[in-house]
Amino acid sequence: MLPPYISDLNKFRLVYSDKIFNTFVSLFDEIQNRMEVKKKYYTEEQEQIVRYAKAMSHPVRVFILDFLAQKKCCYSGDMIDDLPIARSTLSEHLKELKKSGLIQGEINPPFIKYCINQENWQKAKELFDFYFQK
Repeated sequence: MLPPYISDLNKFRLVYSDKIFNTFVSLFDEIQNRMEVKKKYYTEEQEQIVRYAKAMSHPVRVFILDFLAQKKCCYSGDMIDDLPIARSTLSEHLKELKKSGLIQGEINPPFIKYCINQENWQKAKELFDFYFQK
């Protein structure tokens, strides 16, 4: 038989844990209900044009897009000779453009060949044309 204070402590711990658990479940349910009620205000096209615009929001990225549009494809090492930025900075800009889908990279170790993603480039043109013709 356990001493009374140990038994009371175990009961307290169980009750306290249940209260914390129930509070957590209540908060989780409330958050989930708010998320379900939350209305989506933006269309997929609006979100996509923002991704393209964000990717094009830096002069280096615009330079890269222009460079790739003229050359069709090239390696990042070819671009670094024409830009006054560090290789790591170029890599970050290429990563952002790739994330947006405007360019694609083909890995040929140890090099990466970058090209304009023609399909997404066409989508971006259409979205911007549609937007600016309103």
